[in-house]
Amino acid sequence: MKTSTLARKGVSTQTVQLISRLVDRIPWPERRRAMADVTLCVLDGKHRVAEDVFGWGRATVQLGIKELQTGICCVNDLSRRHKPRTEEKHPGLLEHIRQILEPNSQAEPRLRTTLLYTNMTASAVYDALVDKGWPKETLPTVRTISNLLNREGYRLRTVAKTKVQKKPRRRRPSSKTSGGQTPKRMQTRTP
Repeated sequence: MKTSTLARKGVSTQTVQLISRLVDRIPWPERRRAMADVTLCVLDGKHRVAEDVFGWGRATVQLGIKELQTGICCVNDLSRRHKPRTEEKHPGLLEHIRQILEPNSQAEPRLRTTLLYTNMTASAVYDALVDKGWPKETLPTVRTISNLLNREGYRLRTVAKTKVQKKPRRRRPSSKTSGGQTPKRMQTRTP
């Protein structure tokens, strides 16, 4: 079906590639109208064929065709489509979480990364926020707090303030066949 429409109109593959590149350079929402115009002129208004030939979404092409027919441009406010993050909904929450985790956190000993290790779980942070006076109805779930801690670079690990470095043990021969003498403390005592 698409080859017959293209062959009937005399459109080559080079022309299809050229149209696709040119339409990609047009900003939205004019791009949607350009897609619709190409579909009406070249493909007889067949939005499914436009999807196959050019790779455009057929719903987008349909909307562009309706915009061309009515003259009304649909406005897309893409910046308001995303779901706001927890930090945006509750501006003071992140600062309270940092105050809770600061005494219980530690940087990596070798300072190779910016991760902070803490010994508090997300449910412990949730309980500490409730103790600080945050109402349970406004607080996000424990899973959301866990995601927030991950985004902020906190990782759950046992925090060890100082660890004594053990000296490496010297290898000692265990038998006389190994070429060395058995140490005195390893020798058996005879009464």
